[in-house]
Amino acid sequence: MAQKLIQAQTQQQVQQQRLSQQQMLQVKLLEMPLAELEQNVLTELDDNPALEEKRDDIESPDEESGGESDDDFGSDDEQYEEKTEREEREEALDNALESLGSDDELPSPDMHMGTARNPDADYEEIVWGDTKSFYDKLKEQMGVLHLTDEQSEVMEYLIGTLDNDGLLRKSLDDIADELAIYHNIDVTVDFVEDMLRMLQTFDPAGIGARSLQECLLLQIARRSDSRLKELMQAVIADHFEEFTRKHWDKITQSLQLNDEQASFVRKEIRKLNPKPGAALGETMGRNTQQITPDFIVDTDDEGYVSFTISRGRIPDLKVSPLFNDMVVNYRSNRHNMNRQEKEALLFAKEKVEKAQGFIDAVKQRRHTLFVTMKAIIDWQKKFFQEGDEADLRPMILKDIAEKTGLDISTISRVSNIKYAQTRWGTFPLRFFFTDSYVTEDGTEMSTRRIKLALKEVIEKEDKQKPLSDDALTSEMKKRGYPIARRTVAKYREQLGIPVARLRRI
Repeated sequence: MAQKLIQAQTQQQVQQQRLSQQQMLQVKLLEMPLAELEQNVLTELDDNPALEEKRDDIESPDEESGGESDDDFGSDDEQYEEKTEREEREEALDNALESLGSDDELPSPDMHMGTARNPDADYEEIVWGDTKSFYDKLKEQMGVLHLTDEQSEVMEYLIGTLDNDGLLRKSLDDIADELAIYHNIDVTVDFVEDMLRMLQTFDPAGIGARSLQECLLLQIARRSDSRLKELMQAVIADHFEEFTRKHWDKITQSLQLNDEQASFVRKEIRKLNPKPGAALGETMGRNTQQITPDFIVDTDDEGYVSFTISRGRIPDLKVSPLFNDMVVNYRSNRHNMNRQEKEALLFAKEKVEKAQGFIDAVKQRRHTLFVTMKAIIDWQKKFFQEGDEADLRPMILKDIAEKTGLDISTISRVSNIKYAQTRWGTFPLRFFFTDSYVTEDGTEMSTRRIKLALKEVIEKEDKQKPLSDDALTSEMKKRGYPIARRTVAKYREQLGIPVARLRRI
């Protein structure tokens, strides 16, 4: 019996939450680091005649500085010089791969392998002193894609999760869980992986890779098809373990290459970039620009910690009295106005409302930064007092969100691309967030503290008889860190430390 297809219209009431223009402005300003905010304020002053600098009136600042007492506010007029950039990041590449990144000139091979282009050519366009951050440059590339709101949110979260080298260290399962729990974005792991694949098409090649092996393969994949490309892929995809252990004799034999061919492939692989994030001129280290700290944290000799939100070159703002008076006068005579005067009223009203909205958004930004930084200092107080990285307690975005009463997405925006100048150096806010490791006996420890202890053990080992991962596991347990062998191996790799055989002198 054939079934009839019936077409019917139904009404469905769906509740959707949309951000108002004012909320969108607040979010936009909140994401900006100080240098970008300065430029944005200057642009708004130029564009909106109803917005003016407040030159004569001096008012008390709005929650700009804080210490261990809630109401300890400082002066709005205080200016701070930019601190010179932090030291360049230590090499994240294993010593087994320390030869990567060389710029040696390649000899012309006798065998035909195709024309090899220099993968570093894309990286040489770094503008020294560029104020755009690693995060900003990746977000700019999102603009050419036609993404839905959900796709954009997931993509931005992925970009914000990349480490300083441009690699993704978290599993896609964890990211999907975080999106659902913290951001109310319920997507599958496959959806997250699709967005990651899209991110991996961004420049420079290798961005968004989940491992060093994937990072190198992504760069090789963008080369023109040639015999050289096939051999490079074979080395990294099929002989990666031999490659990391520098067993080129085994690779040469397996791929049936002569010595000259093997040498050429090896030199070409050395030109790949193990740190694609650094190629973007990430503010943290490679860029020669000075970092403008958003927070100035001061610790006195008695251990009292206070902080100030840096104003930079941002002036006090006010709504133009002239435009305000214009709106008042027009309104009082609106029944007798002609068309031209009505248009003038609408223009003046729009500009005044926009100016007031911008002023409110700037104040809201400073308030949000204040309560967030105060919560971070309260949580990590021992670090700010002593400056010892091992004192950093496990802290995630959710912890600070609960402490401040703010949304997790708000804390995420505050902690992106913002810096705190402390007595112990200048750090990105993300530095103070650290995951936890729960031992077999239920003890919660900071992963950063465990890594520092592991690094210390390896630094003090006998370099003629370096410790195996099993021996490191035993030594760590003696020091009060009962972690599994696989965890030792994982943290050792993340620290850029090779296996025992390659550490032997």
